[in-house]
Amino acid sequence: MNQEVLFARTLEQVREQAADQGGWIAKEDVQEAFAPLGLNGEQLQMVYDYLVKHKIGIGVPVDLDDYLTEEEKNYLQNYLDELAGLPPVSPGEKEAVTLSAMAGDVDAQGRLSVICLPDVVEVARLYGGQGVPMEDLIGEGNLALTAGVTMLGALERADEAQGMLGKMMMDAMEDLIQQQQTTEKADQRMAERINRVLEAARCLSEEMHRKVTVEELARETKLSEKAIRDAMRLSGHQIEYLEEA
Repeated sequence: MNQEVLFARTLEQVREQAADQGGWIAKEDVQEAFAPLGLNGEQLQMVYDYLVKHKIGIGVPVDLDDYLTEEEKNYLQNYLDELAGLPPVSPGEKEAVTLSAMAGDVDAQGRLSVICLPDVVEVARLYGGQGVPMEDLIGEGNLALTAGVTMLGALERADEAQGMLGKMMMDAMEDLIQQQQTTEKADQRMAERINRVLEAARCLSEEMHRKVTVEELARETKLSEKAIRDAMRLSGHQIEYLEEA
């Protein structure tokens, strides 16, 4: 097995161990896991930094709020203050409401969705700092919760509901983060395309001492006319070196 494959597998094993321990792992365990690879101190530090970045504490659990902006922290605190005004619910009452929701009682389903609102916050904190604002994560989690309480009929026991609802919240937030990352990549590709056309148009314009046409730019570069026109459109027709058709 080559070093890269062994490193990847070891890193995944370390993450799994940390997850089983509540989101942290001892430094000695990391060193022992990576000992066969012979990593030096600098390389091990890179592993520690990677783990902390992915919310795995070294020696102690990480503080999830450290991954949030001040604005997100303020929003979260205000939201928690609002939830604190909800009437307390005993475990027995929650179980009774869950059973009624499983039986299809619409009022109980609505009540259960309110009872579980704090759970959405706890799940959202796990996904903070990944490019999606805390407000959006909680909103997406609440939508998943609202849908989830209507789908409990297939369960056999009330204690299964928490896991099902939590999984739905997590899936919804992960999908939202994935969508955000996909959008960011698309935006980056768009910016790169515009910059390529802009730079090519600037060089040709300086050479010809005037604005250039799309056709001229296409002839002098490897860019297609369609790519050039798309870049013009995406930039809002703000490429000053190009002559408008």
